[in-house]
Amino acid sequence: MNILSIGGSDPSSGAGIQSDIKTFSSFNIHALTVITAITGQNTIHFGMVEPVSKEILENQIQTVISDFKIDGIKIGMVYNSQIIKVIYQQLKKLKIPIIVDPIIKSTTGGILLKNSALKDFQKFIMPLATIITPNEFEARIISNMKTDSKISPKKMAEKIQEMGSKNVVITGIKTKNNKISDFVLEKNKNYFISGEKIINTNHGSGDNYSAAVIFALVKKKNIEKALRFAKQITQESIRNSKKIGKGIPITDIKKHDNIKIELIRAINEFVKIKNIYKNIPECQTNFVFSKQNPKLTKDILGINGRIVKAGKQVLVAGNLEYGGSKHVATALLVMNKKSPEICSAINIKYQNNIISKIKKSKLITSSYDRSKEPKITKIKKSSIGWGIENAINNSKKVPDIIYHKGDFGKEPMIIVFGKTPNDVLNKILKII
Repeated sequence: MNILSIGGSDPSSGAGIQSDIKTFSSFNIHALTVITAITGQNTIHFGMVEPVSKEILENQIQTVISDFKIDGIKIGMVYNSQIIKVIYQQLKKLKIPIIVDPIIKSTTGGILLKNSALKDFQKFIMPLATIITPNEFEARIISNMKTDSKISPKKMAEKIQEMGSKNVVITGIKTKNNKISDFVLEKNKNYFISGEKIINTNHGSGDNYSAAVIFALVKKKNIEKALRFAKQITQESIRNSKKIGKGIPITDIKKHDNIKIELIRAINEFVKIKNIYKNIPECQTNFVFSKQNPKLTKDILGINGRIVKAGKQVLVAGNLEYGGSKHVATALLVMNKKSPEICSAINIKYQNNIISKIKKSKLITSSYDRSKEPKITKIKKSSIGWGIENAINNSKKVPDIIYHKGDFGKEPMIIVFGKTPNDVLNKILKII
């Protein structure tokens, strides 16, 4: 999979092309690059800008497009009208996701989009955008709103959308309860995505965000899921900022564990299911996902706490770590040994109405009787391991769901298995 980044070169590697390469590499994506301008900047101050010629810009784009399958494009610094028009002419016929990050000014004060090029940016670049991701300052500029006026994010986003950008995200809006929110305007809906306010001046968070968005879109996530993912990644990059030079810290995106990314996304979806609190057992819930061919529970990613019920709310109490789950991870370990394609599982509350729905579904179900467990197993081996193995042996096909009705001092339980966390989620939605 290849993503093309079009933007300026930052010798500090805090932003621009170099930052995008780091971000895409952390997602195991091959980064293609087209440089629009050479900048002289560091973490203290901004020096010079030298835009590339029309000829070299055209040649860069054409040579990349002619050789590689491009799955998505991010457009960052474009600087002047000549660069803008070349990019438009080369990309206008492409039918792939394009993220536009309207970079107007660097963190250290450098001008990255000339005032004389603003109208051409609005005319040629903004209509290319599947999603455009300005911060509040940038949104005011590109929407032609006065910087000192109290204009709502919605009004600015609507104006930007009228100019041709299909979907608009205005980032970094300060809201109540110490939150930083992003306002999103899609075609037929608008909403806020909120996150923790992190007091940390940094170099690179905007680039991290837009790069994470295009990655998620290329991975076929819908707009809201892509933006929530990017928000999480960006906050993480800010927390990991490092003071490498003498000035402001540079954001840092760690090498990402795709198993962790998938499980986080599924957990976030699980806790948002309507009335899901009714399905959380007394022992609470864990959601796990394993590496290929796990040997031990430490090879399985789970929550080192639980997904817990707090009234009608469901909260994640703990962090994801390998070896974070014992009970559900053990169940998955046994299942995976019998069927290696099964790599994820979740436990939910046993309820007769759920069992009825399961039996009416096309899902393969098996069960075991905990009262029949040999005493030696209870003493020396894993009860859950014995139970899962017993249920598998009692089924003609690999079960999607295994349950038991409990025993003295043991809560009844349902465990849902799947190839991936998303597969598990889809099965959950069929039975609740």
